[in-house]
Amino acid sequence: MASLAQQFTGLRCPPLSSSRFSVKPKQTQKVGAFASPIVSAVAVSNAQTKDRLELKKMFEDAYERCRTAPMEGVSFTVEDFQNALEKYDFDSELGTKVKGTVFCTDGNGALVDITAKSSAYLPVQEASIHKIKHVEEVGIVPGLREEFMIIGENEADDSLILSLRSIQYELAWERCRQLQAEDVVVKGKVVGANKGGVVALVEGLRGFVPFSQISSKSTAEELLDKELPLKFVEVDEEQSRLVFSNRKAMADSQAQLGIGSVVLGTVQSLKPYGAFIDIGGINGLLHVSQISHDRVSDIATVLQPGDTLKVMILSHDRERGRVSLSTKKLEPTPGDMIRNPTLVFEKAEEMAQTFRQRIAQAEAMARADMLRFQPESGLTLSSDGILGPLASDLPAEGLDLSDVPEAEEV
Repeated sequence: MASLAQQFTGLRCPPLSSSRFSVKPKQTQKVGAFASPIVSAVAVSNAQTKDRLELKKMFEDAYERCRTAPMEGVSFTVEDFQNALEKYDFDSELGTKVKGTVFCTDGNGALVDITAKSSAYLPVQEASIHKIKHVEEVGIVPGLREEFMIIGENEADDSLILSLRSIQYELAWERCRQLQAEDVVVKGKVVGANKGGVVALVEGLRGFVPFSQISSKSTAEELLDKELPLKFVEVDEEQSRLVFSNRKAMADSQAQLGIGSVVLGTVQSLKPYGAFIDIGGINGLLHVSQISHDRVSDIATVLQPGDTLKVMILSHDRERGRVSLSTKKLEPTPGDMIRNPTLVFEKAEEMAQTFRQRIAQAEAMARADMLRFQPESGLTLSSDGILGPLASDLPAEGLDLSDVPEAEEV
């Protein structure tokens, strides 16, 4: 025990330092760090509360003004507001016409601003009475302002569907009624056929031409893609019936073909004996002997299909539908049709007038010869070949032909 005590007696413990039980400056700094955010949070909360109170007061003041003086500070009246609504409001029922401005186009159509709550759409198939692949083919480009017709509504976005085609159809029917009233001849392109006739396109509308009303004996296949002179027989928009007659148009055209008149024609085809010329829907024959005063050995060296030229009407057989033509009579000098066809074209009317004068003079001479033995007509032929009043040297009662022997049979 003694030895153990002696061992402990030798042990020394360091004195207790007061620093172990004191608050360290570092810990004191931490406490200060926690205290600063708390004070800031309180300040922010007070500022937000103040803002909310000010906002609440502002709304309360606005509500009070709306309740007691709703128009205070407003620069326009209720009437002005109503007028503005009426200005930009329109009837969106089907069939209504509205003004609009194209602002965008694509392969399927065009977007149109009609001052509605949403833009309207013009599909490409409604952009024209004719078939097109893109709206720009008919001049529909951004910036174009036009009148459109409302034909539907897109339920997906409540946008309206517009049409120009419907308006053009209305105008086309009106135009056809006007042309029928004027009884004019129009051109119609054959675009189809059925067992009863052909379908022709006039003013963008498809009409029917019965085979019984076609003057030529051509088949439907031969007439396809050709233009025919037509007259209106029936125009009924309600029943969508449009009927034409080629026979009536041809009768009018033929009535205007006077002998010696000059008409414009187009070479349709060449044959060894001459060229067939289309003169307003009538095919006339320009015989090889009537092309020029000079001999034409090969017609193709003078004329080609598609050439445009002026021709003179030599004869017209209405019953058989045959018309004989000539450019030979229009040559200022023989051979001009071969050497200078442009000159023949330019001088055609002048040469035709000269030709008609010669024909008229010849007819007058023929009539004068017939009147030589008919003095009762009061006319006679002078020594200069001029038909005039009966000469004074003849008796007024006429010649005594009682002694003239009867004609004997040979």
